[in-house]
Amino acid sequence: MWFLLALGSAIFAALTSILAKIGIEGVGSNLATAIRTMVVVIMAWGMVFITHQQAGIKDISQKCWIFLILSGLATGASWLCYYKALQMGDASKVVPIDKLSVVITLILAFVFLHEEFTFKSVIGCILIGAGTLLMVL
Repeated sequence: MWFLLALGSAIFAALTSILAKIGIEGVGSNLATAIRTMVVVIMAWGMVFITHQQAGIKDISQKCWIFLILSGLATGASWLCYYKALQMGDASKVVPIDKLSVVITLILAFVFLHEEFTFKSVIGCILIGAGTLLMVL
């Protein structure tokens, strides 16, 4: 199931890039990010209430709150950078660079989460990096 959800994430992320590139024309990147964020907020809270998970908010630990807030700040910074880059550059160049987050995530997961970094992971990171470089040149 996780694979199908991850694939869905990739498909929706691709749609996000194309729809955003079309929608951002003539709109300030910060305003566009704020509009997108409001839609995401409404959708996310809607899912919380539809699935009846709102009662769980009181059970969230202080550590989880801190890291969820930091994650939200990182997401916001990422979206602001992404929309400005998308407004200034071609989607076909901005998106591959944005996807270098895969390589960075693997490295950070190894360093901070002590996840396994295999030979296969190293080769994948090299190929993603080389593919990104090839696409943006």
